[in-house]
Amino acid sequence: MKKVIVGIGEILWDMLPTGKALGGAPANFAYHAARLGEEGWAVSAVGDDELGREIRDIVAEKKLNNIIAMSDKPTGTVEVELNEKGVPTYNIMEDVAWDNIPFTAEMEALASRADAVCFGSLVQRMNSRQTVMSFLKALRPDALKVFDINLRQHYYSPEVIEESLRLADILKINDEEIGTVAAMFSLGEDTTEACRALIARYGLRLVILTKGPEGSEVITAQEVIPQGTDDVEIVDTVGAGDSFTAAFVVSYLRGDTLAEAQRLASETASYVCSRKGAMPQ
Repeated sequence: MKKVIVGIGEILWDMLPTGKALGGAPANFAYHAARLGEEGWAVSAVGDDELGREIRDIVAEKKLNNIIAMSDKPTGTVEVELNEKGVPTYNIMEDVAWDNIPFTAEMEALASRADAVCFGSLVQRMNSRQTVMSFLKALRPDALKVFDINLRQHYYSPEVIEESLRLADILKINDEEIGTVAAMFSLGEDTTEACRALIARYGLRLVILTKGPEGSEVITAQEVIPQGTDDVEIVDTVGAGDSFTAAFVVSYLRGDTLAEAQRLASETASYVCSRKGAMPQ
């Protein structure tokens, strides 16, 4: 039976230099979970506008299961600029549809049968925070909760991060974000020790630390598992981290070892880096 894997949060248009592409970390996550053979679900909201209708059409075309509410707020957009290495920076529009996701009976029913959910900090910047908390509370006790911290601009706070960590089983974080969190909670400058401090403080099973071209590490209380990256020609890195998280969760839920899950995640992310946009075929 397929695992029910949910990404809850922002769905939006990444306005890339080459044109717009459907994006948003939770939707990317759900898409890749589905592409890897599981029952992926995207939970979000769009506006009753042309951009929102386009998102609904694309989600339907990609056959991605979804609960996407209609909002009187505009559909979210992000201006994305890529540097010479293909690394993105973001300008995220505020008070848009995904900032106001309603918690519905349909969503509660999905939570009750979910095997895993991935959520971040960005979606918690406004009214959707309460919806995320309600969804997490509606999960079965054995459902896997993954906090893909996804720090963007100024849209996070110690309170949001700490509450999310207390609710999570796994933290996914990148090498820049761990520095920010370590400074925020006075965890010191050693990256591994900062991750282990978070594991001990918040009862996490493990931390997934991604390091861009240097690969990744899976860190537990007992071990550090390194993984390099595949040698691919990078087109852009938008959505690569989301695909990494999705592949890791899929493999983890199937009972693979941490090293096997990390390897599948690395291969998936490398493929995404070699294609345009966050949801390549």
